[in-house]
Amino acid sequence: MVMVHELPFRFAEYEVFNMLMKESHPDFRKVSRTTLKNDCIVSYNNEKKRLMTLLNSVKRVSITTDIWRSGQKIEYMVITCHFVSEWKLHKRVLSFCHIPPPHNGVAVCEALNHCLNDWNLTNKLATVTADNATYNDVAIRKLKDVLSYQRKVPFDGVFFHVRCCAHIINLLVQDGLNDIEDIIHNVRETVKHIDKSSHRIKMFGDVVKSWHLPGKKLILDCY
Repeated sequence: MVMVHELPFRFAEYEVFNMLMKESHPDFRKVSRTTLKNDCIVSYNNEKKRLMTLLNSVKRVSITTDIWRSGQKIEYMVITCHFVSEWKLHKRVLSFCHIPPPHNGVAVCEALNHCLNDWNLTNKLATVTADNATYNDVAIRKLKDVLSYQRKVPFDGVFFHVRCCAHIINLLVQDGLNDIEDIIHNVRETVKHIDKSSHRIKMFGDVVKSWHLPGKKLILDCY
């Protein structure tokens, strides 16, 4: 439960949780956060062995990678493996590690290479998908050079670097929105002006009804 719902280890020491467990199972014994942490590590290692066995049976894999920034401004790099086994497409997160700033191409390449070596995938890697950041271009080029020297890149590396389609589409949309930035600004200011007053909200609703339009709540931004 702690791992599935991403709960803190101290959850095991919460008084109400222990009262609930004791009520549902009289023989329940309270465990410390240290014990819970150790149990999670054991569970992780067991799952890693199972995944390692599965990956050993696969001939080729592809990976995707991205860097995220947490609310504490700490940057993490995720590496996800994609492969086909028994005609089914699988996706598994192989690594989620902290990347100290500045995250340049060398640092990203080292993180990728370390992950591949850790999972014994250096001779099975087919493609790497990443966004169009400059450091990714440098990192993947360096990684391809290393693997090409070891003759482990299929098709001479022609298809090795795959650029993230979603990131490219996002850039296109952002460029398109820049062309209508003034219009978007005016619409946002109008929505903000209406939402600041319950009277104006009612007036807006009356206008919508008078035009027999479907009534929907005004939304400032969509995510």
